[in-house]
Amino acid sequence: MSTTEEATINPDGSTTFNDAGDGADSAGAAGEDMPDMGETAEEIVKGTDPALYLALSVVAFIALYLFLQMRKKRKNAEVDDFFSNLDGDKFNLKLPSAVDEYYEVKGKCEDDGWEPGQVAEGGQPSGHHRQLAQALMKRCIADIPIVSHIQRESAGMNKLYSQSMCSVKQWKSYQAAEAMVSAEVEEVRAEADEIEPGWSQVVWRQAMQYHNMLKQKEEQAKAQQLAQHRAIADKRKVEDEKSAAEKARYDAVKQKVDAEKARIANAEKVAEDLVKQEERDNDSKQAFSGKSGGMKKGFLG
Repeated sequence: MSTTEEATINPDGSTTFNDAGDGADSAGAAGEDMPDMGETAEEIVKGTDPALYLALSVVAFIALYLFLQMRKKRKNAEVDDFFSNLDGDKFNLKLPSAVDEYYEVKGKCEDDGWEPGQVAEGGQPSGHHRQLAQALMKRCIADIPIVSHIQRESAGMNKLYSQSMCSVKQWKSYQAAEAMVSAEVEEVRAEADEIEPGWSQVVWRQAMQYHNMLKQKEEQAKAQQLAQHRAIADKRKVEDEKSAAEKARYDAVKQKVDAEKARIANAEKVAEDLVKQEERDNDSKQAFSGKSGGMKKGFLG
């Protein structure tokens, strides 16, 4: 045991001697009792298995990959639904029945001796010319809706195809419809020249004019029909309101009459009750008078 002492100078100038050995022993004892936190944390870090970090990284990568794949599938499904909706029956076009009707008329005219390109005698159209011209114009007018449809969709479809924004099915459907309509347009022109040379240059313009006229007449007819329906509805509404007003007046009068009848009946009942009550009172008085007279006579006797 060491007796070495250390001097400590106090703030007031006095000196205190401490046993260095005891302090060292105490410090050593304290050091033995309290572990070094820095060394402990370092040992814990050094003791962690690197495979754990690798496993966590793999799990995070797999989760991210699955999330991206699900998102991609969802987007692809939305795109497929979009194109499926676009496909539909948008370009499932058919030629109008007026096409077959024209060829039926043409067959009958040919059976009667008419030949394509035949010139009208005397500059006047024959009956065959008129029948064929009317049948071809009817066919041409019936073709206007599908021709206009393809013309409206042409620019948009070509833009979608150039940007790879339409499905193969839709593009092929559009191409088939466009080819059919183009062939019909050229065939109508060829038939027009057979009926009257040079007619092919104006036949479609004339058909468009007639089509617009017919459409305008149809819209006017619909507007007139709608106006008639509105007029009928307004008239019916006025009649219903008039009937409702008359019924309200009738109900009011009836209510007053019923109230007056009830008042009269009530008054009559009250009067009848008063009469009966008066009769009962008279009867009671008479009976009481009779009894009183008998009793008085008895006392006197």
